Amino acid sequence: MSTVNAVKVSSYDEELVYSAVSRHFDALDVASELRPEMRIVLKPNLLYGKKPSAGVTTNPAVLKAVIRWLRERGFENITVAESSGGIFTAEYMRGVYSASGFNVPGIKEYLNRDFTYGSKKTAEGFTVRSFNIITPILEADYIINLPKLKTHAMTTVSVGVKNLFGVIPGLQKPDMHRRYPRTDDFVHMLCELCETVRPNLTLLDAIDSMEGNGPGGGTVRHTGLTLCSRDVYALDMAAVSFMGLTPEDVPHLRAADAMGLTPDRVDITGDPVSPCSPAFRLPDAVKSTGFDDSVPKLLRGPARFVLDRLLRSYPSVDRSKCVGCGKCAESCPQKIISVENGKAGMPRKNCISCFCCQEMCPVHAISVKRGLRGL
Repeated sequence: MSTVNAVKVSSYDEELVYSAVSRHFDALDVASELRPEMRIVLKPNLLYGKKPSAGVTTNPAVLKAVIRWLRERGFENITVAESSGGIFTAEYMRGVYSASGFNVPGIKEYLNRDFTYGSKKTAEGFTVRSFNIITPILEADYIINLPKLKTHAMTTVSVGVKNLFGVIPGLQKPDMHRRYPRTDDFVHMLCELCETVRPNLTLLDAIDSMEGNGPGGGTVRHTGLTLCSRDVYALDMAAVSFMGLTPEDVPHLRAADAMGLTPDRVDITGDPVSPCSPAFRLPDAVKSTGFDDSVPKLLRGPARFVLDRLLRSYPSVDRSKCVGCGKCAESCPQKIISVENGKAGMPRKNCISCFCCQEMCPVHAISVKRGLRGL
């Protein structure tokens, strides 16, 4: 059994969020695990630079509350570290930090300034022999994972496990998509990465969440909740239940269960939590494969088996919205997207349907279409 602590929070008011963080950390006795000399790293979700109200990134109020809690107890060796979508350089990340509201007192003093990375071997028997991981995470003594609750076009949800993909440096992330193009293989890789990083604590920002075409182009939904656990898989299970889904609906939780990583039981303490009504709207890429509420849960497995072999979802660009920024081409693992005459072109041939292009498009010009494989 694993414990997930729940605290409801009505807004991002700094005192309310700090109170919630304090309740979480007291309930889980986090202070007992920490020592003054520890290098504590906070890993937020910073998909790309976006104002906090857009619901794309971990809200700075959550980050500030965690830093305040640590400092008030004498812990000063704190770093906020993330590798966003795009290049992993000081100049690029400064722009992401600023746009996301992180360049403020109480946070900016702790922003990562080390943009190197190293390699870490994985456990024996893993598919991936080693991962390149940003240096602050490699050198951390204690990792606090701070995901944002969002839907995701490829993985259905982005919660604790998916948030750790941000420890892969910069444009090496598209390469991981290229190496593991099938969703089942990709999420298995995510679980191996999670086991290699092994965050000590995960605190979920679900005060404002994202539904629909997440993780970057969906709709903000106020959900007024924070969850915290030492067990990232238990937290993800609790989060998807809150969204109105089941672990069987979520690829990385199916993979984690097959690997023996999910707990037999999740005990939710703190405030009572009920599934959202209506359930979270899923991304077009997920709905187009037929696994929304129109398919009975008992039939989703057989339907998935058949449809995965017959149909495929593809990204499609709306040229009237496209601004020709090239973010889609930059993030494409297959390097098949080109920008000509100020507009992106997206051929189906060699597309692996990872939806990195849709994820990184700043103007939401990319949608999802469905068609027969090979056409």
